Amino acid sequence: MPYITTSDGTEIYYTEQGTGQPVLLSHGWPLSSDAWQVELKLFADAGYRAIAHDRRGHGRSSKTYTGNDMDTYARDLAELVETLDLKDLVVIGHSTGGGEVVRYAAQHGKGRVAKVITAGAVPPLMVRTEENPEGTPIEAFDGIRAGVLKDRSQFYKDLSDAFYGANREGAEVSQGAKDDFWRQGMLVNLAAAYDCVKAFSETDQTADLQAIDVPMLIAHGDDDQIVPIAAAAEKSVKLVKNATLKVYPGAPHGIYGAYQDALDQDILEFIKG
Repeated sequence: MPYITTSDGTEIYYTEQGTGQPVLLSHGWPLSSDAWQVELKLFADAGYRAIAHDRRGHGRSSKTYTGNDMDTYARDLAELVETLDLKDLVVIGHSTGGGEVVRYAAQHGKGRVAKVITAGAVPPLMVRTEENPEGTPIEAFDGIRAGVLKDRSQFYKDLSDAFYGANREGAEVSQGAKDDFWRQGMLVNLAAAYDCVKAFSETDQTADLQAIDVPMLIAHGDDDQIVPIAAAAEKSVKLVKNATLKVYPGAPHGIYGAYQDALDQDILEFIKG
């Protein structure tokens, strides 16, 4: 399996399919590159070099105790891009991965990144503050940390319902999809899973968004129960110089079903355009 070793000795797993313009996909918490399996094939079939990595602590990458923060995530991504010498690059990030690619593009990606795409992404800031009253109360994130620490297996099983909107009337979410969320979550070591909550909820990425000077597509479901749209996409689009907001009515946080079909086609059109 292909790995790179970062400057601090962390092994980062990555997978790639296809050839052509590179498209780099960054997953959400607590998942891995396996969350992008459909897109890896779809984008490769469309003529792109599709690449996805496991964030440090997640999936098949090193089970890290340190560096579980947005600065280090972005630096890891930069080292992967530099090792593979990717140019004219499209970066795509879901949820926490959206924060990762935004920070990477803003702080490391000049001259390499051609377009940025996020879906259900955490920027600019998830946690509620006086300046961000639309944010989620810190108590919610404390609850996530407590749940992961007490019984992460059951916590991930319970979380999958809200993640995919399976708790909504009429929802059609397979047990297999929820089981795969649990499977990927169980690959994260506890320290990384715990620390990542602070990274995705308390990192202010206002300046990162303002620094992005390439075209950006900001996608978000308006029934996202994990990253509410009002504190995320609706604010982000006002901060980026050249951004397009695409709202998916009734779509949840997890990329699945009809939402996945529509999002993937919109991504391909945005890359081509």
